[in-house]
Amino acid sequence: MHGLDFSLFKITLPNILDILLVAFIIYQLYNLIRGTIAVNILIGMGIIYGLYFIVEALKMRMLTEILGYFRDVGVIIVVVVFQQEIRRFLLLVGKNASLQRNKAWWQYFFGKAQAEKNNYARIKPIIDACKILKQTRTGALIVFAKYYDEQFYQNSCEVLEAKISKRLLESIFQKTSPLHDGAVVIAENKIKSASCILPLTDKVDLPPQFGLRHRAGIGVTEANEATAIIISEETGEISYAKQGKVKMNISFAELEKLLNKDF
Repeated sequence: MHGLDFSLFKITLPNILDILLVAFIIYQLYNLIRGTIAVNILIGMGIIYGLYFIVEALKMRMLTEILGYFRDVGVIIVVVVFQQEIRRFLLLVGKNASLQRNKAWWQYFFGKAQAEKNNYARIKPIIDACKILKQTRTGALIVFAKYYDEQFYQNSCEVLEAKISKRLLESIFQKTSPLHDGAVVIAENKIKSASCILPLTDKVDLPPQFGLRHRAGIGVTEANEATAIIISEETGEISYAKQGKVKMNISFAELEKLLNKDF
């Protein structure tokens, strides 16, 4: 009788690192699909795979043959069904390895004061516009895109290429404006486009008061490296979406901090 090989269970630095990396990847994947319809799809696929092994063990040839087709094309099904989640995961990996992120850390230590001063001049018109929109309970969706994907945004937008201005943002979201129904996209220190129709999030665990504007604001941050300000038409409440997560009822002081960090 051969003894068990315990060499795989030796505690070494590479083994510990291996376990931590696998746990980190599983955790990130869980965060990407948590609260979305993708969880139900994953459970359904798991049930099909489980049934396959059961009917194979019971020698049920017809069901084994049918379920075997699903098993054989499992990788293709995962890629097709979870393409949005895979895209978000790759964006997350790319963002963490981005040289722009390293550049931001360099500026944090060696040019923080000047950077904050310049940044405040950029975000002040946006905050001032949000104050008026909140006061008048005018619904708004403002997206800040780190990389402006023309194919993604311009298909359903009116291209502006305008200077960021408090008055312009106010006028766009007025109910009588032909551009108010949709999102404004800001990138490269410009209002790039307005009246953008954005993809909605698939999450099913959102608060009941969230309408299409909130779902679009969350959805665009899931699909792209972007953040979004959402102003409720019913309550005037300001929400802030990033990486598919949303902070509700934030103050203007919090909004300034978030924009200073992300924009």
